[in-house]
Amino acid sequence: MAPMEEYSLTNNEKKVLLALSKKDKFTPEELTLASGLSIEAAMQAAFLLAEKGLCEVTEKVTTIYTLTKEGETYAQISLPERQIINSIKAPLSLSELKKKFPPQMVGIALGWLRKKNWARIEGENIIPSGKAEVGEDENILTKLKKGPLSELGDAVRDLIKRNLVEKTEKKTRLIIITAEGKSLAAAGLSIEEEIAQLTPTIITTGSWKNARIRPYNIHTSVKPVYGAKLHPYQRLINEMRSIFLEMGFTEIKGDIVQSSFWNFDALFQPQDHPAREMQDTFHLATECDLPEEYIAPVKEMHEKGGGISRGWGGKWSEDVARKQVLRTHTTAVTIKYLTDHPDPPVKAFCIDRAYRREAIDPTHTPEFEQLEGVVMDKGVSFKNLLGCLTEFYHRMGFDEVRFRPGYFPYTEPSVEPEVYIESRGKWVELGGAGVFRKEVTLPLGIKYPVLAWGLGVSRVAMLRLGLKDLRELYQSDIDWLRKSTVL
Repeated sequence: MAPMEEYSLTNNEKKVLLALSKKDKFTPEELTLASGLSIEAAMQAAFLLAEKGLCEVTEKVTTIYTLTKEGETYAQISLPERQIINSIKAPLSLSELKKKFPPQMVGIALGWLRKKNWARIEGENIIPSGKAEVGEDENILTKLKKGPLSELGDAVRDLIKRNLVEKTEKKTRLIIITAEGKSLAAAGLSIEEEIAQLTPTIITTGSWKNARIRPYNIHTSVKPVYGAKLHPYQRLINEMRSIFLEMGFTEIKGDIVQSSFWNFDALFQPQDHPAREMQDTFHLATECDLPEEYIAPVKEMHEKGGGISRGWGGKWSEDVARKQVLRTHTTAVTIKYLTDHPDPPVKAFCIDRAYRREAIDPTHTPEFEQLEGVVMDKGVSFKNLLGCLTEFYHRMGFDEVRFRPGYFPYTEPSVEPEVYIESRGKWVELGGAGVFRKEVTLPLGIKYPVLAWGLGVSRVAMLRLGLKDLRELYQSDIDWLRKSTVL
């Protein structure tokens, strides 16, 4: 065994080593009590001892699942789809169903009833299948009623997406003395006063001559100094903003809270479109006034097509259009700007946040940044749209750009821009674009073609920064922020 002098142990390291020699394993809390040090000082000493081979510090991460408040409610009274299927034994109209249960609950349950094959929808009727066996998700809720668990089946993923179960990770550490550490502790360790920092008084009085001075390793690297800089994500947003400003665009802003009129109806999205469901959109309990001059033409376009199409049919409701939502896209801002500025030319863009009811995973978050842009002028064409987007992506550093046909409710023709990523060896889709349909522009008094696009800012950021998980853009990882390259 090496002599104790070769280890150069501090007093804290000696206290921790002596404590470790009393039993095989310690948790950080147990080590704190046994050594008489704070938990921070005890663990710092333990890590230093581990570097010298005198102990081992092991870590174990355990996944813990717990019920959310909404989950606790459904664990007690059963899931919405279970409540509904238990209440109907024969076909029932949706209007009657909404009289028995809150409309919001019905909206949530219908999708799950179909997914679980417990019922089907035909016209205005819901028809039970006659089979509604207890599923794994219901069994999980029953188990979690008794308390948090760490091992659950695959169905817990759906419960997490439904915000009924919360997933957290718990890290535990164990500190274990090595054979070499035991031998050193058994050889005898003396705790003596030591000088950690020389002061003018210690030097002038000469007391340092008879004291033990804590040794310093002159070969230790100096602590790196990181200069102040903008967040990498903000730098990329600023870069995108600069590109469009240099291309002659005007930046615009708009309210986060929008009426359903501007967020959906003005864009010719039908009032029964799935995107308006509670599962996809954050609906608010407030309403607002509608722009009087556009109510009649938008209503006519939705119901009868305004003479240029068949419309969506049915009855368009002003009450639905008045309801407010958190904007699901920044198109609500650009369409309002076009309506207020109907005279060409118009070149405008908006980089701002949008909100959708998405389950959080490596590629989705409930709030995200979107880059929206429009060009309105006499004679502009689909070819101009492709050229504008190609120029933007080239300036962003993507050499290969292509466009794939796509579908969006308010543009025709529509495309999805893609860029080729050499490191991944594949094409990556980065948004959607197209020419606004006349069903959008005519009711709002816009007489000329409108080129429009909505691009995913976070997707571009992930590619430029080499990230695989979107959540890294929003986490407070100071080490990553310090070491990120200024592009």
